[in-house]
Amino acid sequence: MELKVIKTPEEWRAQLSPLEYRVLREAGTEPPFTGEYTDHTGVGIYRCRACGAELFRSEHKFASHCGWPSFYTSAAADRVRLLEDRSLPLHPRTEVRCAACDSHLGHVFTGEGYDTPTDQRWCINSVSLDFEPASS
Repeated sequence: MELKVIKTPEEWRAQLSPLEYRVLREAGTEPPFTGEYTDHTGVGIYRCRACGAELFRSEHKFASHCGWPSFYTSAAADRVRLLEDRSLPLHPRTEVRCAACDSHLGHVFTGEGYDTPTDQRWCINSVSLDFEPASS
């Protein structure tokens, strides 16, 4: 488990771009099909853009064609926090947050019919991630 990262809103604003701040700190969403990792197929790990914690691995990424990077699991259960999200009352969702810095990453959906080992789609904003290529 990563150490907890705690910063003031002012410190986060100084570190993050306006879009990164809106998504990571205010639970916003980047527009679909605009993120740098939507169709990314490199081999390596995806880290939290806010704190650098390892969150996802390329071998768990799949092409869902939903407009955002999709994974079928996180790198480890203790790397993320899952919270009930009732911001859309008719469509309750499960929010995904970084366990280390509490940044919003996206949402996880179950039972959509994707051929994945978990029957889950972790729909994650590209702007919440940094990719670290595997060393060759």
